[in-house]
Amino acid sequence: MPLNIPNLLTWARILLIPLFVGVFYLPASWLPPAQQNLIATVVFVAAAVTDWFDGWLARKLGQTSAFGAFLDPVADKLMVAAALIVLVHLGRVHAIVAFVIIGREITISALREWMAKIGASRSVAVSFIGKLKTTAQMIAIPLLLFHAPLGLLDVYLAGTWLIYIAAILTLWSMVYYLKMAWPEISMRSK
Repeated sequence: MPLNIPNLLTWARILLIPLFVGVFYLPASWLPPAQQNLIATVVFVAAAVTDWFDGWLARKLGQTSAFGAFLDPVADKLMVAAALIVLVHLGRVHAIVAFVIIGREITISALREWMAKIGASRSVAVSFIGKLKTTAQMIAIPLLLFHAPLGLLDVYLAGTWLIYIAAILTLWSMVYYLKMAWPEISMRSK
């Protein structure tokens, strides 16, 4: 395991997850709900920024590695899953939406792993639909975590619409990836 700045940032993202979740389990006398929401939002946004930054640094410094390529998406999926579970617990996201998003992530990760194993990973490379899904999700989650008005913006309503859009894009992208992988799947299942 190469220990470089991009991999350290990825590990930092993983280590932020217990802090992110733990904020909501502190007594209200220690940290009122509005502050819990703010801290969780800041932690989630910081994790999202380090996700972009560690990839950029890895390419810029020539510190890409197979381990980093493996760990980075794992860290992303863990943080998103933790956020969705917290949001379901807080009653801000419907469990079906969280199940769709988390279930798709597990399914596509397994599909990518299998496709890489058989040497066909190009057929499930990241698509534009997948990037749109990620963008909608990464905007929706902080809005739902923050859960307070921002000027005239109804943050909860905007976050709710975006998380439903993300769920639809999640299903669409899953169908797209499965369709792209189907020739390999059907050929090898005979």
